[in-house]
Amino acid sequence: MGKVINVTDANFDEIVLKADKPVLVDFWAEWCGPCKMLGPVVEQISEEVADKFVIVKVDVDSNPETSAKYGIRNIPTVLFFKGGEKVDKKVGVAAKADYISKLEEM
Repeated sequence: MGKVINVTDANFDEIVLKADKPVLVDFWAEWCGPCKMLGPVVEQISEEVADKFVIVKVDVDSNPETSAKYGIRNIPTVLFFKGGEKVDKKVGVAAKADYISKLEEM
């Protein structure tokens, strides 16, 4: 069973950078229309690939430090991490298959 983890400035390093699996990080905000479209997609991805990957969300309004650190200017932005390093990025809403194939490439 998948579970999207809500990550904050306080636990981002622990959950994302120290993860032993590749991580998808969805940067979003409550007021962002496209983010609301992407939210259910991220949930579905989590349910399908939770055994191989870590799927997290970061609310940019509540976590400005992490958002600034990774230069998040447009949302939704999805970052991909592996071994504590950012390895890829997708801005805007894409198809679920695009996110899954990006994860599997890692």
